[in-house]
Amino acid sequence: MTLYRTALKIFSAMLGVFIGCVVANAAPTMITGAGATFPFPIYSKWFAEYEKVNPEVRINYQSIGSGGGIRQLIEGTVDFGASDAPMDDAEKTKAKRPVLHVPTVLGAVVISYNLDLPKPLRLDSDAIAGIFLGQIKKWNDPALAKLNPDLKLPEKDIVLVTRSDGSGTTAVFTDYLAKVSPAFKEKVGAGKSVQWPVGVGAKGNEGVSGMVKQTPGSLGYIELVYALNNRMAVANVKNSGGKFIEPSSKSVSAAAAPVVKQMIANEFQLSITNSSGKDAYPISSFTWILLQEKISKEKGEKLQGFLKWALGKSGQAMAEDLYYAPLPKALSASVLKKVEQLKFE
Repeated sequence: MTLYRTALKIFSAMLGVFIGCVVANAAPTMITGAGATFPFPIYSKWFAEYEKVNPEVRINYQSIGSGGGIRQLIEGTVDFGASDAPMDDAEKTKAKRPVLHVPTVLGAVVISYNLDLPKPLRLDSDAIAGIFLGQIKKWNDPALAKLNPDLKLPEKDIVLVTRSDGSGTTAVFTDYLAKVSPAFKEKVGAGKSVQWPVGVGAKGNEGVSGMVKQTPGSLGYIELVYALNNRMAVANVKNSGGKFIEPSSKSVSAAAAPVVKQMIANEFQLSITNSSGKDAYPISSFTWILLQEKISKEKGEKLQGFLKWALGKSGQAMAEDLYYAPLPKALSASVLKKVEQLKFE
């Protein structure tokens, strides 16, 4: 009997060690997402840092554009989507279940150009609309010369670069132009994909920034971080108050400040282009992670944990270093509360 008990104790101890090893070496939970290229730099940073915080989670994100992210979320091929524009009514209907829009950070869509100038180009809404409608074709056009009297602009064609894929960056940019230019609203409209009257198409913020950087005399719209990381020139844009504003995390925050209460009341879905903020950069936007409650409880709770970390002090503190703006504190607190209330299958 004593020998039996001893053997049983040894077996139990070995079994405990075996189970401990299995748990310790268990594969982490893999969470998949897809969507916007606009926030890809900060999302990549967040996912890598969160793996250190919680090694049980791995997040694989495909930077394929907002349109692709929404489509994959609707089809159920990813656990979350990401977009720089809220889902429209048709997309929400296709999703069949409610989708929570989780704002994560704010950013700026900038006009970047490949031209050797001693100081930043200045543009207003009429000039930007004129360029993208194909009405302003040369760099020394009188409209541009009037805005930049101290710059010697060359007699050279403007090589316009636009997005060819379904893009939240395009949605933000065209939302701004449709607000400030009746002609643009009528001829092109606003959305993730539009028919540009002129220009060459490129895929993603990466594609547009790469083409602009390689093509002298070119101009395109990209997210601020892509321009700064590639050391590309960006224009100062005249805002609704008549000030020429440099795009920065500070001027993006100024665009969000007047609408925090409205954002909360509107389920976190709101455009802030052409903001009334005195020092606001006019082509600013939130970017969103899109989440349904139909994913598994295990994955849902892991993703919920990540979002609480990203929206908290640790995640938001990384925003400005990557040229984004953190969420306003009142908005962040409201979003966190909503995220904590999520229940999963």
